[in-house]
Amino acid sequence: MNAPQPGPLNALTDVAGIRVGHVTRDEPGWLTGVTVVVPPSGTVGGVDVRGGAPGTRETDLLDPTRLVDCVDAVVLSGGSAFGLATADGVMQASYAAGLGWPTNPESPAEVVPIVPAAVVLDLGRGGSFAHAPTADDGHRAYGSATDGPVPQGNVGGGTGARAGGLKGGVGTASIRIGEHTVGALVVVNAMGSPCAPDGSLYAVRSGLADEFASVPPPNPAAAQAYWEALAAAEAELRAGMATTIGVVATDATLTKAQCRKLAEVSHDGLARALNPVHTAYDGDTIFTLATGERDAPGDLDLVHLQAAAADCVARAIGHAMLAAESVDRTANGGAALTSWRDAMVEG
Repeated sequence: MNAPQPGPLNALTDVAGIRVGHVTRDEPGWLTGVTVVVPPSGTVGGVDVRGGAPGTRETDLLDPTRLVDCVDAVVLSGGSAFGLATADGVMQASYAAGLGWPTNPESPAEVVPIVPAAVVLDLGRGGSFAHAPTADDGHRAYGSATDGPVPQGNVGGGTGARAGGLKGGVGTASIRIGEHTVGALVVVNAMGSPCAPDGSLYAVRSGLADEFASVPPPNPAAAQAYWEALAAAEAELRAGMATTIGVVATDATLTKAQCRKLAEVSHDGLARALNPVHTAYDGDTIFTLATGERDAPGDLDLVHLQAAAADCVARAIGHAMLAAESVDRTANGGAALTSWRDAMVEG
């Protein structure tokens, strides 16, 4: 059996039919944004919410005991609860595309789009607490969604993200396992740290092939300085401004209950790449999408698929941290966020 490999793009969009769009609000006074994942029509969805402080929308519908089983889009936004408004714009765009749950079999136009959403708390990091993504931003992100390479780092829902005191962001990864493809996209805004005691990223230990081969080793003095600064800033980090949210997708045919289990196991990837996770100050949430393009996996293959999903989440976190770039908005009353590379390698 060949060693597992990332997909051609090493991104969520390696799952056929999945599209991703970002809107980034990083103009003066702003440091936030929204990311929209658009699956093919008929995609089955699931979710698992583990954090103690989630900000979510339409997650109850994804419970396996609920009627609705198909998802039209998933929104990952900044702006805390204000950012949930982005889903309104995505709903309007989905409705204009003719998508939604049918409410009247005699009138195809009477549909309600199913758009689950989750948010991270990045308010004030750009300088103004009142700046949060809007419904228009969600509409534009939906319209920009493509099935090509996915921009990572300081984009979309990860524009103002912070992870363990460092600059967080958006990351993605994929894997081909048997006849199936699994991909993950994560917005990393965690209270916990992505760093091992020596300053290296936990996520690189989950790497496939040579995807993390070029990651430089951390400077020991810089790592020590990071941990000292993190300890001093612990009270600030516990102010509730955390949460890691993401989407895992596969081309396998899964039931709604199997999507829920896939979401549950995918959370293992958070624990492999961040420490701690699922705290009272995080709203950790992972959505799952099964497009059904390929056959349902057998029992053992399903276990392998779940394990691969968790690895994808961990790897996506690594890519988010490596793609993130330092920002300094202190001149506008906002935050200074240092990237892992600047803190651990250049520091």
